[in-house]
Amino acid sequence: QVQLVESGGGLVQAGGSLSLSCAASGRTFSTYVMAWFRQAPGKEREFVAAITRSGGGTFYADSVKGRFTISRDNAKNTVYAQMKSLKPEDTAVYYCAARANAVVVTTAYDYWGQGTQVTVSS
Repeated sequence: QVQLVESGGGLVQAGGSLSLSCAASGRTFSTYVMAWFRQAPGKEREFVAAITRSGGGTFYADSVKGRFTISRDNAKNTVYAQMKSLKPEDTAVYYCAARANAVVVTTAYDYWGQGTQVTVSS
């Protein structure tokens, strides 16, 4: 079992930056691929970014490519999202997710955090 807890959400002006963290329980963190998803009000949950077990491979939705960076520190059982040049359309609840298999861009992940709100003002 893996428990995920996101932090770092908040209010930021358009064009600003924000960093999210996701702390995972357990000693097998490095065996999971990790991802960030987001869900805006009235919208489906959508893929944002993912990172492989060792951190050697990253994947991004086209909407955030070049602006968001996903990284992980397996020694700290933590995955990060560094977000820059934020836009109002980035406003959403951001969720951390873990999967015990290869990276996918669907919601087919095994474990989910509770989410953290990111609001980008105009």
